[in-house]
Amino acid sequence: MTKSLLSPFQKFVKIESLSGILLLGATIIALIWANSPYASNYQAIWNYELGITTQSFKFTKPLILWINDGLMAIFFFLIGLEIKREVLIGELNTVKKLAFPLFGAIGGMIIPIALFFIINQNPETRDGWGISMATDIAFSLAVLNALGKRVPLNLKIFLTAFAIVDDLGAVMVIALFYSGTINLVLLVIALGILALLYILAARQYFSKFVLLTSGVVVWFLFLNAGIHPTIAGILLAFSVPVRQKMVTDDFIKSLGNIYNDFKKARILKKPILSQQQLTQLNNLDETTDQFRSPLQSLEHDLHGWVAYCIIPIFALANAGISINGLASLDTSLVVTIAIALVLGKGIGVSGIVLIAQKLKWITIPDDIKKRQIIGVSFLAGIGFTMAIFIGNLAFTSSVYLNSAKIGILIGSIIAAVIGFIILRQMPKIN
Repeated sequence: MTKSLLSPFQKFVKIESLSGILLLGATIIALIWANSPYASNYQAIWNYELGITTQSFKFTKPLILWINDGLMAIFFFLIGLEIKREVLIGELNTVKKLAFPLFGAIGGMIIPIALFFIINQNPETRDGWGISMATDIAFSLAVLNALGKRVPLNLKIFLTAFAIVDDLGAVMVIALFYSGTINLVLLVIALGILALLYILAARQYFSKFVLLTSGVVVWFLFLNAGIHPTIAGILLAFSVPVRQKMVTDDFIKSLGNIYNDFKKARILKKPILSQQQLTQLNNLDETTDQFRSPLQSLEHDLHGWVAYCIIPIFALANAGISINGLASLDTSLVVTIAIALVLGKGIGVSGIVLIAQKLKWITIPDDIKKRQIIGVSFLAGIGFTMAIFIGNLAFTSSVYLNSAKIGILIGSIIAAVIGFIILRQMPKIN
């Protein structure tokens, strides 16, 4: 691969790595805050009711639900953009490319879920089975990045690709198993709006205003229809076109015309632009908009906001577990989730991948060694963001929810340490 081809992915890895550091910092702050003399303030802030109230209409939610249902819908929207890009033009756009991460993702979902059901003996906590199936790409890539030259780029691509497939699996699980009683009328209206957006996308029409307006409506309809509203984010992302309206040759020709016309434009002595210059700048904006891929543009604009703002806020709001409440933890649930994350991912991902390679169903790049596959499989056990998100959906009991969060934290830390130690043994790449 050339440097120009690798640089976008390397930039993505850098963003996710820094996001992982911010995520860790937010988690530590939440834990300290929730166990400080200001713990009551921590709870009061996230339970503060916000919304719209009139004489005939009331729509309010605690701040933590605005974060988990609202801000996280943007997170899921970005996941949807990434999935669509990878399937159409990225690392998942052919059967050959898809096979390697697909088998890893299948093993990384089935084995942790199976382990959870085998170990868990409490019917009341059975709904937590989906917690251990997803990988936190920010944390896992941050650990990989810390290993420097011991990790080949293809291993990072593999982790990213199967984490995206994992996320798609988690989204399907949320939609099918963690939604409430469904209001079919509202759901049909929402799906009708989405269908209209898909038709517009097929005809290469895209408007950020239409997407935003429709997105708010669809989100609200999903929320009241009994479907978790973050699913709206995924489905909306699929309506964003990938292709540009203008090909490169036409863009270059248009730039040449704008350049020539701009040279001929009148130059004022005042520190403002002439009407001719303003016209050409507007032409440049319109030409750039037509040349830019809507999906790529949105993904680029949102990635920093999600990585540096939304995910750390989610961690700050959800990771605050009071040590005073540890005495009432369900220890069995803590152990079950930790084991499902660590061994489920560590054995599931590497085991299925190596079996598939043995059967010649997949081809693994030459620069990826067996030990590296095992190491990155344990890193896949870092399931922080999506795991906590599913935990919030699975449990209404504070005892079970806090137990799940402790299990996620312990499992993620153990998985990160084991994966780091295994990969640390590999020699540096020249």
